Order: sequence, then structure tokens, then C-alpha cells
Amino acid sequence: MSTAPAPSTQADRDTGQMVIMDPATGEQVGSLPIAGPEEARRALAAARTAATDWAATSPAERGQLLHRAAQALEDAAEELAELNRRETGKPLQDSLGGVQAGAATLRQYAELGPVHRGHSLCGDQLATNYTVSEPRGVALLLTPWNDPVAVAAGLIGAALVTGNTVVHKPSERCPQVGARLGELLEPIFAPGVFSTVLGDAATGRVLSEAGQAQVIAHVGSSATGARLAEVAAATSAHLIRENGGNDPLLVDAGVDPQWAAEQAALGCFANAGQICTSVERIYVHRDIAAEFCRALTEQARQRNASGDFQPLVDAAHREGVHEQVRQALASGAVAAEGGMLPEGPGAHYPATVLLQCASGMRVMDEETFGPIAPVEVVDDFEQGLAKARAGRYGLAASVLTADIAHLQQAVAGLPVGTVKVNAVFGGAPGGAAEPRGDSGAGFGYGPELLDEFTLTKVVHVSAPERRTP
Repeated sequence: MSTAPAPSTQADRDTGQMVIMDPATGEQVGSLPIAGPEEARRALAAARTAATDWAATSPAERGQLLHRAAQALEDAAEELAELNRRETGKPLQDSLGGVQAGAATLRQYAELGPVHRGHSLCGDQLATNYTVSEPRGVALLLTPWNDPVAVAAGLIGAALVTGNTVVHKPSERCPQVGARLGELLEPIFAPGVFSTVLGDAATGRVLSEAGQAQVIAHVGSSATGARLAEVAAATSAHLIRENGGNDPLLVDAGVDPQWAAEQAALGCFANAGQICTSVERIYVHRDIAAEFCRALTEQARQRNASGDFQPLVDAAHREGVHEQVRQALASGAVAAEGGMLPEGPGAHYPATVLLQCASGMRVMDEETFGPIAPVEVVDDFEQGLAKARAGRYGLAASVLTADIAHLQQAVAGLPVGTVKVNAVFGGAPGGAAEPRGDSGAGFGYGPELLDEFTLTKVVHVSAPERRTP
């Protein structure tokens, strides 16, 4: 078991600094100041002051500025990717892909914003009735560490192009990425239109509880999302949140178990399991369970043997992942591969396959957000579907099946925002979903995100009455 010092981003309120550690090596890679309450409130006040003029700016001009923002990201892509790698352990090519995706998303909203339109309504023949969309005002964006540029760019782009001003607080686990993103984007817009506030959870509380934001968008934990729901209820802010998930994978009889294991490994182990829609629990049909589990175990073994698996974001997160594994093993699960803390520095954790899992184990009932593949064998598809439906989360689910009737049962029966059939990742551009339960509420991406950042006004225009003398 590793006895290396715990590498993490450490927010020290006594010194007012965030100390950033490389999760791969445990070495310090920088430090940044935590914004104080007055700095946070000044950013909100500046955004409120700028809101009127920015709302009056034409959507076409806003779109042009977003294209400039996208270009700024593209020009600094390698720098941002390297910062991301050093702060969170995300592989360099994956980090670069996230920056490129962020730039592409800004360009998409730059084009979608000017064509975001209202509706004409049917009324009296001599009257005109229509709706218009108006910005909500100040948008507070609280973004995560696992894909910091891509996620932030989506929310920033949709908020700005619809005429809202933005205050962005990036995760304290990747503050250097957030700071550099702010340095690149803030000069493109008029003062107060876009600003970045660096800090920890306490900073986020100051920003959200100030009552100055008309819309709050949060991507992160369900616990924080629940607190923000209370804040939004008290301040009348509109809340958009994509929070935790415990996404099931249902493996039906009749599919190739080797292929199914490859899909499961991708869903569980990509980005060390630190993707919002990672596979978190697996239900496999008894008819193919033995071969599937052998193949999945081999997939994990190959990843671990390569020695090239990425770390988790920090030691604190690794300890939380390992605690769930320990609890599962103590409750009767069997580690077919992995399940132990590796020697050496950093926050690495091996790809882990847990067999003989069951409901009641935290690794099956809660979000893990690590490279863990817990497997439960089920007697038939209906039993697997019932288990996949269970729980308090409703982000996404995956189904591997060759049976069209089972596919239709799954789509109709799974209470989640996204159902993925025969591919654990992927999807057409423009898709948007609303998470359920403790996974959040509202559209967090896609064209519908423009609606989240706007209010609809109905206009009725009638001809004035003419009276003869």
C-alpha cells in the first residue's frame, strides 16, 4: 500500500492560496490566490452593470465575438491541454481534445445564437401575436474539473450569445486552467461581460448566495447541486444542473461477450472512470456472464499491465474510490483484477473488476467516479432492467442487446436523460437531455441550452381603435 504524501489541490484559507499538486507525481505545479468575498461581489456587480448594454448588443455581434473566443482557445490549445494534464492527470491528447471540443462548441453557439427565435401565434386577423426571447441577466457558471474547458465553453457560449453576462468560477481542482481560460476570453468582451473568480467551495457559496445572479448553472456533485437548489429557491434564480450519476450498463443474452466486455471496459475505465456518463454498475445476463467476466477481467489486466493508466484527480478522491471498493470486498464482492492501492507517488488507481456484487454495496448504489467495473449477474433481461431502474440518480444508461423488444423496453423503462444502445459513448451533434432525480434538472447542452438562458415574452399587437367624429 502506498505511503506517499497525498497529492491534491489544497485550498488553504489561512494563507489564502490554492496549492496545486500534479496527481501523477505528487509534485507542486503552482499556487493561486483564493478570491475573497469582496472580489466575488465586485465581479457580480460588474456583470450586473454590464448586463443592459450586453443585452442590447445584436446577436450577430455576440456571435462574432464568440468566434473570436473560439479562435483564442484554438491558438492556446496546447498550453491549456498541458495545464489540464498537470492539474488533473487527464492524458495530454484527451486534454487537447477537450480544448478543441470547447472551441467547436463556442463556434456552434456563435451560429445558433443569431437564429434563436421566437414563435408567431395565431390570433385575430387584424392583430399580431408573437414571442421573443430575452436574456435572464447575470449568469453564474460553476464548472467541473474532469473536462474543464469543454464543459465551461458550452455554458459560457450559450449564456453569452443569448445576451447574459457571465461570472465563471472554475473548479478549485484545476484553477490554473480556469485562470488561463479567463485571461484568454475576458479581453474579447466589454468590461463586466465575462469574468473569472477563482476559489474553493466557500467562494462558490459567496457567489451563489449573494442574490445577484438570475441564472446559476452547475456541473458537479449532487450534494452541491442540492444546496444550490435551496439557494435558487431563496433567491429566485433559475437553476441548471448536471450532477452525479450511477449509470448502469445492461448486457443482454445474445450479444458477443468479448465485444460487450470491450464496451464495458471503455465505459468504466476511460479517463479513469471520471466522465459524467461513465459506466458505474453492470448487470449481465447469466447465459453469457462467465465469458463476459473473463473478457472484462482481461481488459482490465491489460490496461494495468501497460503501466500507462492515468491517475485520479487527487489522493482525496482516490481514497473515496478505494473506500467503496473496500466496503464491497468486505460485503462479499471478489476482486478479479485490481482493487489495491499501487506503490509509488501520485493518485493512481488500477482498473478494477469486482464480481459477485449486489445491491446494498455502495459501489452499486452510489456514484464512484473511478475506474471500477462492479458486476452483478442477473437471470433475465427483465430482472436486469428492474435493477438498472433502481436508485436515486437519472443521468444516463447503456444497453447492449440484439433484441428489438428489449431495446424498446429499456428506452421506455429507464428513468434517465440519455439511453445509449450498443455503444457506451457517442451520439449525434445537437442532442440534448434532461437528467432526472439527483442527477440534476434542465438542459445542460445542445440547442435547448439557449432556452435555459432566456425568458420568453409574449407580445400582442392590435390596431388602435378609430373613432369617427
